[in-house]
Amino acid sequence: MSDDQTPGFSTLSIHAGAQPDPATGARATPIYQTTSFVFDDVDHAASLFGLQAFGNIYTRITNPTTAVLEERVAALEGGTAALAVASGHAAQMVTLHALMTPGDEVIASTKLYGGSINQFTHSFKSFGWNVVWADPDDIANFENAVSEKTKAIFIESIANPGGIVTDIAAISAVAKKAGVPLIVDNTLASPYLCRPIEHGADVVVHSLTKFMGGHGNSMGGVVVDGGTFDWSRDGKYPFLSEPRPEYQGIVLHETFGNFAFAIALRVLGLRDLGPAISPFNAFMILTGIETLPLRMQRHCENAQAVAEWLEKHEAVDWVSYAGLPGDSSHALMQKYSPKGAGAVLTFGLKGGYDAGVSLVSNVQLFSHLANIGDTRSLIIHPASTTHRQLTDEQKIAAGAGPQVVRLSVGLEDIADIIGDLDQALSAG
Repeated sequence: MSDDQTPGFSTLSIHAGAQPDPATGARATPIYQTTSFVFDDVDHAASLFGLQAFGNIYTRITNPTTAVLEERVAALEGGTAALAVASGHAAQMVTLHALMTPGDEVIASTKLYGGSINQFTHSFKSFGWNVVWADPDDIANFENAVSEKTKAIFIESIANPGGIVTDIAAISAVAKKAGVPLIVDNTLASPYLCRPIEHGADVVVHSLTKFMGGHGNSMGGVVVDGGTFDWSRDGKYPFLSEPRPEYQGIVLHETFGNFAFAIALRVLGLRDLGPAISPFNAFMILTGIETLPLRMQRHCENAQAVAEWLEKHEAVDWVSYAGLPGDSSHALMQKYSPKGAGAVLTFGLKGGYDAGVSLVSNVQLFSHLANIGDTRSLIIHPASTTHRQLTDEQKIAAGAGPQVVRLSVGLEDIADIIGDLDQALSAG
């Protein structure tokens, strides 16, 4: 490849951030399973602790295996830098920790994963952070939610569980007018289908546990700094714009520029809150990312076929999948995710809650569990599991009403996937 040629997505999925190990020549990134790292001398140690040099101190903060993962995801998303953490929830926590103070507000889409709704509604209240909900079906809801206390807007590119595509650019315009960053959870799409920074996102988060790792074997999360936001403009974000006493008065945004947010998350959030990803999990997720484009294309092909089959089934009331031409999100999918609508879809059963429970009880190939993004096909009835802590109104608003079943369509032969759904629906 010539020096002036930009690597393609598949090439970046395999090579970004990685080099043969300089000590052994190992081609695969080694698992640096260590807690800490030896300093060259006292001056070297002082420069690391003072943020005057980059390097490894302690695996809670940095690790060479994790660093490759971070660089690879940043490259795939088109960001300036990234921070890997223990889970998607940890990614959301450290992101808001750098932005929010007690009494501040984040505007969040009503169409979010149920665990995120619970985290925003309940757990973040312990920090004094408040959430204002906005329905993305009408962008005016976001405009009307903005106040002097607003510090960020949070959405999902493709919403879980409904598979609804969010109008990123339109909400980005609201965020820019308000002078706050737009944070996009890109878990369901992955950067193969959608790159939110190209549409106005300032920060991208993922649960790496899902499609990025792709095999249901390792927990992880990541935050990608888009390098697009001016953290010093109006003093709203003192973590980045004011001198840090623990680092001899360094102003992070002034010192680190367009990757200052990722630095702040590492040296202020991860350092003190501690949700570090293990080097082993980082290695496993790196391995999964190498096949991300191949897997995502097959996921989309299989999910499209399942959605079309379900639309015609007599027991099915409706199907929500943006790949269907009649779906309300189809036009947005063509704009933001033209390669496909992803692997996750929901559908409503005419028999309601009981029919949903019966279906998940009778599948044989599908696994009934609370995850998505696996090579295996997965099924869940959100109202009785992932979203059961929500009120009926919240369940319906999140696309998880009593009749709803969510599928994460895997990589098996499509005839076997459809055959299992057919027998399970007949058994009910």
